[in-house]
Amino acid sequence: MSGALPIAALIALAWSIAPVLAASDTGRERFPPSSPPYPQQQKDEKKGAQKKKKEQKSQQELRDGYERARALIFDGQYEAGIAAMRTLGHDDNPEVANFIGYASRKLGRYEDSKFWYEKALAADPDHVRTWSYYGMWHAEQGNMLKAQDFLDKVRLLCGSTECEEYVKLKGVIEGTHTY
Repeated sequence: MSGALPIAALIALAWSIAPVLAASDTGRERFPPSSPPYPQQQKDEKKGAQKKKKEQKSQQELRDGYERARALIFDGQYEAGIAAMRTLGHDDNPEVANFIGYASRKLGRYEDSKFWYEKALAADPDHVRTWSYYGMWHAEQGNMLKAQDFLDKVRLLCGSTECEEYVKLKGVIEGTHTY
């Protein structure tokens, strides 16, 4: 009977490895479903790096598009500049909204301009350039008291009377500068 024990042990061993052999015969991986062939941390790090690279590319594309749109506006191509700014899809950005307002003002679309300046200030109540441009808007409308109020706001935000936004708005109010 001593030979019966090893045979029983061999049968038990065969039964225990049969599912593993069957799985490998069907082409399925030997890893349990909860255990991927690569550590999850490596996958997460790779996804994180890809996401960061994509965000950096997106931010760079936004900056490049903004600079192109701004250049169009400063080149007097106001319609094209407005279209380029709108294409950025960041109308709530104070810089974008401000320059749409500026270009609209240069086209004589004062109500549109007012809308965009107010949108820029809603996004950033301390946006100095918008306060200056909106002050110019008021001066062009003949509302010199409001333009002066905006000049005072620009001075407070700049901390001096030397910043570019203050100097330009003051020049418009005094009639020595157009912008």
